[in-house]
Amino acid sequence: MTTWIVLALLVALVVYVISIYNGLVALRNRVRNAFSQIDVQLQRRYDLIPNLVETARAFMQHERETLEAVIQARNAAKAAAGHAESDPSDGGAMRALIGAEAALGGALGRFFALAEAYPDLKANQNMAQLQEELASTENRIAFARQAYNDSVMSYNIKRESFPDGLIANTFGFRPAQQWQMENVEARENVKVSFDR
Repeated sequence: MTTWIVLALLVALVVYVISIYNGLVALRNRVRNAFSQIDVQLQRRYDLIPNLVETARAFMQHERETLEAVIQARNAAKAAAGHAESDPSDGGAMRALIGAEAALGGALGRFFALAEAYPDLKANQNMAQLQEELASTENRIAFARQAYNDSVMSYNIKRESFPDGLIANTFGFRPAQQWQMENVEARENVKVSFDR
């Protein structure tokens, strides 16, 4: 009789450990899926940027440095995204991607600031359409990042909770990195002034 009780407790413990393990696997896969949604939108943006630069090149011939900086930042971000895609739970890869994306955002910001000085470029239909597509893509990226961060939070909570954390550490479940802006200035509200 005692043997059956011990055996039943052992089976219950194994089932419980398997349940925790499977839950961690499911949450880790949700993190990967959420990152792949970001990656789809990032790839869309990476594909739009060369067209944007090529359209502007005819109008902004004297701004070669800025155009090249945008392309270099785009290429660096695309490479970082490819590295992070292989393992979104790699904190170093995610930090590199976040940094590369911040650099790309800065280069695009300088590009658009300079583009304002070219009325013919602003009036160009291709440029307007590309800017609209880029803005739409940026919104999609923001939504995908939020979904990713939500998935990361659920995964990390389960991974750090007791007794799930013991199983996670035993089987090598690493913490996932949230997508947070590094640039504090990017977090500040845009200041609008109507003074002339």
